[in-house]
Amino acid sequence: MEKIKVTLKDGSIKEFDKGISIIDIARSISEGLARNIVAGQVNERVVGLDYRLEEDASVNLLKFEDEQGREVFRHTSAHILAQAVKRLYPDAKLAIGPAIDNGFYYDIDLEHRLTPEDLEKIESEMKKIVKEDLKIEGFELSREEAIKLMEEKNEDYKVELIKDLSEGEIITFYKQGEFVDLCRGPHLPTTKKVKAIKLLNVAGAYWRGDEKNKMLQRIYGTSFEKNKDLEAYLNMLEEAKKRDHRKLGKELGLFVIPEEGPGFPLFLPKGMELKNKLLEFWREIHRKAGYVEIETPIILNRALWETSGHWYHYKENMYTVSIDEQDFAIKPMNCPGGMIAYKTQMHSYRDFPMRVAELGRVHRHELSGALHGLMRVRAFTQDDAHIFMLPEQIKDEIKGVAKLIDEIYNTFGFKYHVELSTRPESSIGTDEEWEVAENGLREALEELGLEYKLNEGDGAFYGPKIDFHLQDCIGRTWQCGTIQLDMQLPQRFDLTYIGKDGERHRPVMIHRVAFGSIERFIGILIEHFAGKFPLWLAPVQVKVLPISDKYMEYANKVKDMLFEKGIRVEIDDRTEKIGYKIREAQLEKVPYMLIIGEKEQENNEVSVRSRDKGEIGTIELNKFIENILEEEKNKTMSL
Repeated sequence: MEKIKVTLKDGSIKEFDKGISIIDIARSISEGLARNIVAGQVNERVVGLDYRLEEDASVNLLKFEDEQGREVFRHTSAHILAQAVKRLYPDAKLAIGPAIDNGFYYDIDLEHRLTPEDLEKIESEMKKIVKEDLKIEGFELSREEAIKLMEEKNEDYKVELIKDLSEGEIITFYKQGEFVDLCRGPHLPTTKKVKAIKLLNVAGAYWRGDEKNKMLQRIYGTSFEKNKDLEAYLNMLEEAKKRDHRKLGKELGLFVIPEEGPGFPLFLPKGMELKNKLLEFWREIHRKAGYVEIETPIILNRALWETSGHWYHYKENMYTVSIDEQDFAIKPMNCPGGMIAYKTQMHSYRDFPMRVAELGRVHRHELSGALHGLMRVRAFTQDDAHIFMLPEQIKDEIKGVAKLIDEIYNTFGFKYHVELSTRPESSIGTDEEWEVAENGLREALEELGLEYKLNEGDGAFYGPKIDFHLQDCIGRTWQCGTIQLDMQLPQRFDLTYIGKDGERHRPVMIHRVAFGSIERFIGILIEHFAGKFPLWLAPVQVKVLPISDKYMEYANKVKDMLFEKGIRVEIDDRTEKIGYKIREAQLEKVPYMLIIGEKEQENNEVSVRSRDKGEIGTIELNKFIENILEEEKNKTMSL
């Protein structure tokens, strides 16, 4: 029997008979491993456990813990969902059903509007399918055979998908029991492994994301190998509901999304206090890091957007307007304006690095179904910066940006992980330019000691990038910070500088954001802190609560002294009982409450109650002010 060499993830090389399957490779190592793997990866291609190797290859045995393993597991879960739907609603037509972060969904065309009770029935049917231990087998058909099969099953959406495939493309299907679905795969070998499964909700979704198409019903679900992991995830979702920034934003008087402006947030006074504190912090940290700030126009003409490429490649997401019979666009991003700013004067190599920052207001057209509070809006403030530099400065500038982003996230108590994405198949620039750029990013991360995940071929066509994914207190991750090397815009806008040799050269440019979108970051903060912002961020830091009208004069004196020191303070002068006032202040999540009565008035003191620690006791007023100012200066995280 002919032998092949298999290189495993740990670097070890083993010899096997040609034609060995992924599952048999796992069994050769241990039966326990064979029970735990869900798929394989052969030379970067994810395959099913029955895949057979015909030549030397690198093989990674994937478990549920691996991202690609979870995707296979949940893609199979989506097929189980579709099979259950077809059993209960034979007239349903299936559209698409991919795995997504934390779960899966399936879009279906069904006249009956699904209810929570219907989801329970579908979920129960899915569990029956799991217990049936149906073998999942792939097979191929010609284009004509595939169309005929789907037409016989009255699956109009599948027929449309098949017709859109390229001529000669292999068309694959997967079968489990009586159910057959168009799918590239791979899948689990049987349905029995999907033991912990839960359907979550139903939402509307346009076919192919086009609002001109029919609205389908999208069933969302999630699945895990173990029930305890499913329970932990469902508990996290319940906690997330309590922290929903849309609910808290309204309760705390931070922002609203008006009916008159879907996707356009309206910040209320307390929301603006929070936003302004973030912007103050941003300006402070950037000034110390050597950045200058600019402001570019919100509306610029068509010629600029043609030069940048947005007019041809991004126009459907842009708001356009005609001025003096010329086409203009409201900017969807700040970069082209930054190019104009650079070109306002000639630059020398001595000017570099130039760190140019902007808190730019941008507008992007998002589909109404995609809008979500502050997380997905049509107008937001992007904390951009463009750094212009010499090639030999790339590494140090990347390190500087990474340190700045690290300082920002640490200030809020966020953990994060880093991903490095490299040159995609379709790209611009020379091999030498890409090598310099990628090495600069990689070496910067390594010198900083930052562990990173490598995403081969996942960079933008104009340059490699580093993404920062922060983790909130209930374990969710959010992609916020980005460092992007750009080889396109300096070329498109003909940016130059005079080098040491007296000749014109093209500068290297970095785009970077730390918050990403200020509005989205505020949404993340609301949910991370559940509205209980640390003192330095809180819209109202102190609430003064007089026990009765007799102490109102002293209470107002306390309020005025705090106000004069820059402390954000309010007074509750209603004729309510003190217990009621305290409960109200707690619901407003104010960090400190000052109870004012006879003793406090006589001794020029305040009785302090902390939102987080309860009763603190009586303290001299000036000492309290001193403590508050120190806590704000240090940006203490009191949670």
